Amino acid sequence: MLIQLKNIEKSVPQGENRLYLLRQVSLEIPEGDFVTFVGPSGAGKSTLLSILGLLDSDWQGEYRLAGKEVHTLNHRKRQDLAREQIGFIFQHYHLLDDMTVYENLELPLTYRDMKTADRQSRVADILDRFNIVGKKDLYPRQLSGGQQQLVAVGRAVITRPAVVLADEPTGALHSSQGRTIMELLKELNDDGTTVIQVTHNESNAAYGNRTLEMRDGWLSQ
Repeated sequence: MLIQLKNIEKSVPQGENRLYLLRQVSLEIPEGDFVTFVGPSGAGKSTLLSILGLLDSDWQGEYRLAGKEVHTLNHRKRQDLAREQIGFIFQHYHLLDDMTVYENLELPLTYRDMKTADRQSRVADILDRFNIVGKKDLYPRQLSGGQQQLVAVGRAVITRPAVVLADEPTGALHSSQGRTIMELLKELNDDGTTVIQVTHNESNAAYGNRTLEMRDGWLSQ
């Protein structure tokens, strides 16, 4: 099992009490799954995705990822695990403005012990697969929103992670650009990558094979 969650809870102070953002979330996600979390704003979807992506360490419960007990790891080991196993796609791209498309794509590979030629080959593969070879020397500000998100997806998967997490990946795009991104995620999933997305879009949810609803921090299955 790629991901196992047991009784995950997340809360923040609220006066003399605590406000729970997640309550007793237990879940298993096998390799190759395509899971969509849906629910109203404030339901806890993005909070859960941040925990799955190891961006948030302030929670209680048990989390196992690729056989590693995340809840027992220190900050450095969690960072290492995230770099090895996880690709994250944000709604608003999060590209580095002072780097070209090529440099943005190459960046995650610089944290790995890879030869320059291997990094160049990996970047070339992504540029070709995503049909953005002609954009490699441009900066994010010179790209359309859809093109920026293509680069963001490429950056997320260039390390060949076991799981890709997508937080409203088409939220800032018009419909045809959104379809391009979703078809790309589906293609990656068909190739074996596990995909977990958060969305309000019913059409996007239909690309997955399992939809889970969240309300008030609780997961209903």
